[in-house]
Parts: sequence; structure tokens; C-alpha cells
Amino acid sequence: MNPSPRICVSIGRESITDAVAVAESVASQADVLEIRLDSLSAPALSPFIDATATPLLFTNRPQWEGGQFTGEEEQRLSILLEAVSRNCAYVDLELLAPPVSQQEMRSALQHSSTQLILSWHNFKNTPSREELVGRMALMQDNGADIGKIITTAHSHADVLRVLELQEVAARLEFPLIAFCMGKPGVISRVATCGLGGYMTYCAVSETEATAPGQLSIKALREIYSLMGGGYDN
Repeated sequence: MNPSPRICVSIGRESITDAVAVAESVASQADVLEIRLDSLSAPALSPFIDATATPLLFTNRPQWEGGQFTGEEEQRLSILLEAVSRNCAYVDLELLAPPVSQQEMRSALQHSSTQLILSWHNFKNTPSREELVGRMALMQDNGADIGKIITTAHSHADVLRVLELQEVAARLEFPLIAFCMGKPGVISRVATCGLGGYMTYCAVSETEATAPGQLSIKALREIYSLMGGGYDN
């Protein structure tokens, strides 16, 4: 197992004041804080950058990929480009985002230390291995520093198919985040880092999950503590 799994706590509050307060309260338990800009009524970067030294991941998820942003694509992208210009640790852009958005992002990243996560979410099922590997190859071809493939599991076979992607990612030397949503997929959120996954995600609390099957930071830390092997920071 990896000696230290990278844990990202996802924060999806409507109020910046609330979101910043939550970020500050969990920062010591997180390796990365994901700020869901699409959840905020008035998205902004500075309050979070000023509040914590914990690496920040900014996501502005559109409704067509399970998020809450419903505005124009140019507006959605602009705040992510601002995060890149400010050298924030990570930005998340969807693999299915318009080609012009991906091109603008690649251009901006040439002058930044920000790492790009290209993500793909399937809220219905888990496709074939061939399709999953194809998605991962597209992420790498499109300039991702890190890939993210999240599917919905209806069986343990679905879970295994997604976790096995880490073998392919290791051969390609491509950092990959990969696990499953849904009840059968909970185990994958725990196991993925031990199998070579770049990062796993959790919620601030049991009632604040930003995706189906997401564990709380408290629960995930307790599980890693019970597992031992350096999983308890």
C-alpha cells in the first residue's frame, strides 16, 4: 500500500463565508481542499487562497456533468483560468468540455505551476474496460497532468473494472484518480490510493457528500487508521 494516501476534502457550500469556515476547520485533516465553485452563489478565489496554505483544487462543474453551474461556458471557464494565473495547486476541467475551453486551458497552463485534472463522470453505470481505457488515453492526449475517471457501480465487477485501470495508468506513467460512486463503490474510495491511485475524495461530514457514496473525512481517516500501514496521518 502507499504509505500516505492523498485525501481531498470536497467543499460544496452556497455561502463563501460558510465555505471558508469549513475549509479552515478541515484543512489540517486534508491533503487537498476541493472548492466547488459551482455550489457558491458568488464564486471567488481570494477568500480561500488567503485562508489556508493547504493545496486548493478549484472545480466549476457544469450541470451537464452533474454539477450546478448553468451559465455560459466562457463565464464558467474564466474563474478556472484565474486559478491557473494565480498558480493554485489544481484545476478540474471536464474531458467533455468544449475543445476551445480545453485549448484555452492548455495555453494558460504553459505559464503556471497549476496541475490540470481532466475528469469524466458517469452517473448511470460503469462502461466496458475498453471504453474506460479509451477515456484515460484521451485525457493524457489532451494534456492532463492527472486523469479522473468516476463511474457508478452496480456490482463488485464494476468496482474491479475501475480499480484495474491503475495497472494501465502505471504502465503509461499517468497519474490517475479512479473510483466508483454508489453503495457498491464505497470500497473503491478507500482502496484506490493503496492500488496506485493519485487521490481519493471525501466529504466534510456525512450530510455534505458532493457525490453518491462519498465518505466523511472522519470516517475515512478512521478506516485508514484501522488499516495501519501509515494511513493515519
